[in-house]
Amino acid sequence: MLKQRVITAIILTIVFLAALFGLSPAHFPLFVGAVVLIGAWEWANLSSCGATWQRLVYVGFIGAILLAVCWLMGMCTAEQGLNLPVVKSLLIVACAWWALALLLVQGYPSSSILWGHPLLRLLMGVLVLVPTWLALVYVRFQPQGAWLVIMIASIVAAADIGGYFAGRKFGKRKLAQAVSPGKTLEGFLGGLVSNLILGAMIAYFSGSNICLLLAIVIPTSLFSVLGDLLESMVKRHAGVKDSGVILPGHGGILDRVDSLTAAAPVFALAVLASGWALGI
Repeated sequence: MLKQRVITAIILTIVFLAALFGLSPAHFPLFVGAVVLIGAWEWANLSSCGATWQRLVYVGFIGAILLAVCWLMGMCTAEQGLNLPVVKSLLIVACAWWALALLLVQGYPSSSILWGHPLLRLLMGVLVLVPTWLALVYVRFQPQGAWLVIMIASIVAAADIGGYFAGRKFGKRKLAQAVSPGKTLEGFLGGLVSNLILGAMIAYFSGSNICLLLAIVIPTSLFSVLGDLLESMVKRHAGVKDSGVILPGHGGILDRVDSLTAAAPVFALAVLASGWALGI
C-alpha cells in the first residue's frame, strides 16, 4: 500500500508541475477545470446521487457554472486581463461560505439538518468546487503566478505535515471529534507553526514584508484545515471512507485536494486585497 501511495504521489506531482509550468495562464484553467469536474463526479456520489446519469448531470451543471464564471471574469472576451471587481466579489462570497462552513463543522452532527439533504449537499459542492477553480485561475494569471500556486500547495503541505508529526508526538485534545477523530489541537498548532516558519523563509528569500506575507500565509493555513474537515464531515455523513477510487492508494481526487478547496480562495482574496506579488 505504501509503495502504491508513493508511486501515485510521484505521478500526480509530475502531472501537476507539467501542467503548471508547461501550460500558459490561458490554458491552465482547462487543466484545473478537468480536475474540478472529476471532483464534481465524486461529490455527486457523496450527495447520495450515485447513479451514472445523476453524476453526469451534476458534472455538466458544474461545467456550465465554470463557463459562466469564465465569461464573468472576462476570459471569454477579446479584451485583455481579468475583470477584477467580479473576481473580488466572487472570492468574497467564497470566503464567506467557508466562514459558514466552520460553523457547520463545529456543529456536526446536529448541523446536518441544515445541509444533509442531497440537493443541499449538491449546492454545497458548487460552493466548494467552483471557487477553487476561480482562485487558482486568478492566482495563475498573476506575475510569477506559477510560483504562487506552488506557494499555496506548500502552505497546504506544511499544515498537513506539521499537523501530522505534531499530532503524533503531542496530540491529546481532539480538534473535531465528531468529524475527524484523528485530528488534535496540538496537531493543528503544529501545522500553524510549520507555516510560520515557511512564511518567514519565503519573506527572507523573496524580500517581502514579513508581516504582510504572514497575513496571507496564516489564514490560508488555518482554512486549509477547514477544507479537510468539511470533506471529512460530508464523507462521514455519506458513510464512505474515500471520495472515490481514481487514485490508487489515495482514494479520490477530493481526498487529495480537500484542503486546497478552502485554502485557495482565501489565498487568492488576500493577494487581490493586499496587492502583494512574489518577488522572485
